[in-house]
Amino acid sequence: MADELSLNEKIYAVIQEIPPGRIATYGQIAAIVGPPADARIVGYALAAMGHQAAVVPWQRVINAQGKISTAGARQRQILEAEGILFDRTGKADLDRFGWQGPDPAWARQHGFHPLPPGTPPGRAPSPHPLLDLLHFEDPSEKETG
Repeated sequence: MADELSLNEKIYAVIQEIPPGRIATYGQIAAIVGPPADARIVGYALAAMGHQAAVVPWQRVINAQGKISTAGARQRQILEAEGILFDRTGKADLDRFGWQGPDPAWARQHGFHPLPPGTPPGRAPSPHPLLDLLHFEDPSEKETG
């Protein structure tokens, strides 16, 4: 099936699998769709949806930090109505609300890539798994005061 679809249609098909109350990242969707998709292409596809926005749950795709990438007051409202909570910095907890990807059988049947076992919810598999063993602290995430 996936071979017959355009890249954007493949992206939309995967996004339609995200259930209410769950969120996924642009990179996660790209990993499931496979090359040549990347996070940026997923964003472009969402921006180009037009009338398909009525049937594709676009609001459930956020950035890898757990934040809404656009000036998305409406996106946040829809997600909050689905039960997604945001902290005071505008982040949603990917561990709590992250989608673990489509059913592997569905993914394979439709020509997509299931996420590897152990991939954290709402996150794309790392292109450099050995780097995952290291911990890098983001100074911007440190609380002050």
